[in-house]
Amino acid sequence: MLIQRIHHVAYRCINAKQTVEWYEKHLDMKFVLAIAEDEVPSTKEADPYMHIFMDAGNGNVLAFFELPNSAPMDRDHNTPAWTQHLAFEVASMDELMAAKGRLEAAGIEVLGVTDHTIFKSIYFHDPSGHRLELACNTATPAMKKSLDDVKWDMINEWDRTKKAPKHAAWMHDGKGFMTA
Repeated sequence: MLIQRIHHVAYRCINAKQTVEWYEKHLDMKFVLAIAEDEVPSTKEADPYMHIFMDAGNGNVLAFFELPNSAPMDRDHNTPAWTQHLAFEVASMDELMAAKGRLEAAGIEVLGVTDHTIFKSIYFHDPSGHRLELACNTATPAMKKSLDDVKWDMINEWDRTKKAPKHAAWMHDGKGFMTA
């Protein structure tokens, strides 16, 4: 089996209409589909929901469920807040900076620009509290090759030690990328 692409990624939201309007306004995603049922098709549980689908570009779909009869929405408190997020790619630093300006002008708190060496990004939250990231790739072909060359060594070392391997320390040590 070869996966063709991600069909959609689904999260919960507090209010489906507010979510549609927010993603359309701030991230230019188009509202493509709404499905509402009183019974969950897969489990047959009686649980009314609104399931909305947003076009995230290039065949990518971001979906949300509003679940009015479920316990209030919350996050996984055993996972650090910075870990769970949705990251979207933008085409250029100009686009990233323009988005940052628009979000801040709309009163949305934005963290960054954060330099990850191979990309730069900003972070912010949607109305349901989901952490979002906009990222602009900045990696050179040499950087990509360097990371590709060490990925298995890194994962194997991590699996043995649970300590950060230093194979790609150039990404965050302040010395920058150097070719061999």
